[in-house]
Amino acid sequence: MSNSIYPWQESSWQQLQLLRQRMPHAILFHGAAGIGKSDFIERFAQGLLCEAVLPDGHACGQCASCGWFSQQNHPDYRRVRPEALEDEPAAEGEEGDGEAKKTAKSTKAPSKEIKIEQIRNLADFMNISTHRQGLRVVVLYPAEALNMPASNALLKTLEEPPPGTVFLLASNSLDRLLPTILSRCRKFALPMPSHAEALAWLKTQGVSDADSWLREQGGAPLAAMAQAEVGNRDDLEVLLQLLAHPSVEGALKVADKLQKVPLSAQVSWLQRWLYDVFSYKLAGNIRYYPRYQKELAGLAGKIHVSRLLAAIKGANERRATADHPLSPKLFLEDMLLEYAACCA
Repeated sequence: MSNSIYPWQESSWQQLQLLRQRMPHAILFHGAAGIGKSDFIERFAQGLLCEAVLPDGHACGQCASCGWFSQQNHPDYRRVRPEALEDEPAAEGEEGDGEAKKTAKSTKAPSKEIKIEQIRNLADFMNISTHRQGLRVVVLYPAEALNMPASNALLKTLEEPPPGTVFLLASNSLDRLLPTILSRCRKFALPMPSHAEALAWLKTQGVSDADSWLREQGGAPLAAMAQAEVGNRDDLEVLLQLLAHPSVEGALKVADKLQKVPLSAQVSWLQRWLYDVFSYKLAGNIRYYPRYQKELAGLAGKIHVSRLLAAIKGANERRATADHPLSPKLFLEDMLLEYAACCA
């Protein structure tokens, strides 16, 4: 693993080193999605475990600890995240019939939650002495993926932290975490890079049409690069065309067409669109979708502020349930019909 961090994280890295003198037992890194929080905390974790850490806090990359870390088998390091984010093979030594487990896994979608079993599995890890008499590090992200039983199990551990153990958590949304977990962590904000800084970085990565991708992803450079690599705006364009020309019939057709597209992404697209309408109405500015300036200006001119604010509030509330809808199609129909009524 490279010691490099993203250019917009240099200042945060320097601030973080000040905590090493009196290391908290748990640090909660928070900020917008797509700015590199998980990469940042894993580099910090490697630095904490390094046996010859550099003066700037980065790992040396040469010692035995760094070797284990880069091979993802450091005995004093654990990473906890949803199954849906895992791309490594299952851990060795699991009991049970391998073929049966493979069959069961293939018919079940990977979980997007962090489950209580994952937190309980840390018990043995935390109750044995460290390999080199150093720290023991647990990285967990995104923290809002913790389901309620897992949150409560983690809370018990944070209330009575094992000696020599550091928890590094990352979250895109602090308001989705238990207040009791927040109160037991040292919060550390990772800011969004400026548009110019993010744009410059994307261009060095060879991303074409970088400005549009960056704006559409709310200024998050890693999200912008991921979308640019896919190079497909088809689903986004389907939704934006409806938002630009709302109708009841169109809402039903789009809901049917986009029901398999992640709902959280579609809610985010709607939130950004509504923000642009509101921003244009108040100040004549467009942040996310400047290529739709004509349509946004038209909507801003006819929608009353009170109805627009109600639509923004409704979209914000939908974001909380977008990951667990009873029916994706009904969720979309309701959301888009409500938007069409707002613009009528």
